[in-house]
Amino acid sequence: MSDNIPQCAKEAVLLTSEPLSADKYTEVKGYDFNNGIDYHKLLKSFATSGFQATNFGFAVQEIKNMIDKKLIPLSANELEEMNLNPVGRERSNCTIFLAFTSNMISSGVRDSIRYLVQHNMVDCLVTSAGGIEEDFIKCLAPTYIGDFKLDGKKLRLSGINRIGNLLVSNDNYCKFETWLMPILDQILQEQKEEGTLWTPSKLVARLGMEIDNPDSVYYWAYKNNIPVFCPGLTDGSLGDMIYFHSYKNPGLVVDIVQDIRWMNSQAVYAKNTGMIILGGGLAKHHTCNANLMRNGADFCVFINSGSEFDGSDSGASPDEAKSWGKVKIDSKPVKVCGDATLIFPLVVAETFAQYHSQFVKLNK
Repeated sequence: MSDNIPQCAKEAVLLTSEPLSADKYTEVKGYDFNNGIDYHKLLKSFATSGFQATNFGFAVQEIKNMIDKKLIPLSANELEEMNLNPVGRERSNCTIFLAFTSNMISSGVRDSIRYLVQHNMVDCLVTSAGGIEEDFIKCLAPTYIGDFKLDGKKLRLSGINRIGNLLVSNDNYCKFETWLMPILDQILQEQKEEGTLWTPSKLVARLGMEIDNPDSVYYWAYKNNIPVFCPGLTDGSLGDMIYFHSYKNPGLVVDIVQDIRWMNSQAVYAKNTGMIILGGGLAKHHTCNANLMRNGADFCVFINSGSEFDGSDSGASPDEAKSWGKVKIDSKPVKVCGDATLIFPLVVAETFAQYHSQFVKLNK
């Protein structure tokens, strides 16, 4: 038997490498459980673990950069400048946009979002209709864990709605209608008698005031003057109720033109901006498009499971956003590919929650 290795195979397998330098690259290293269980160190080790764990580490650093920038006090001259933000929110060194799809509110991620809004850690929320209504509905009745494989026909006959593996009784929406209709009557009366011009953001703020429940994201948004933009306000149960109300008590007008001015102004009049976007669709595009008005966000983190192969904006990479001027060309945006219900609470634990005392001091 010959031990002469074919030259072509030898050259292919034993190809001489250029040296990899520790000065240029980071060595792969995971967490050693022999050192006990330290969740902070475990999450910190993600940065050197590779794959999406490393992207998680990059996302944590990018959000820390947003927060660090936000916490830098404005100069005396900047403080004296007129605040051109039409919602009158107090200015800071970095305006942080938090955008999310409705399933984030349906899931337990709602509590992570509520924490950020409660402690005034973000400056602007962007979501879809479901991301509004599900928050209020949860204040009226609970959502339960079910199963992805539950039979749709049987659920429908039982009056149960399925959101992935979550279950929502149709009675919850009936309770929502009972709560909402008198409020719609009242705001219509204010429109007629006082000339109030309602927009989606004004409507959400009013509902946040009316719910008066500290479990609600939008209660805290109202309390902290954090604007909530939802250009697709009618695409959900809220739209169903507005539709029914238009028969019972017609005439309500909700103006989206003022809100697009207000939304874009959050970016135009910001010193710096950061985007944290969970999921895709309308919330992602609306937030990125507002930041186009200032030639791009300074900081950016996307968390979603979408792919860009079909050309959708939902799966589009931050680098594609650079091509549109939605993210600054010299910035270092990050996309973490995965389920935000797994990723985002861990991100919050490693970023905003670490700065809790500084935000408390800032908001005094």
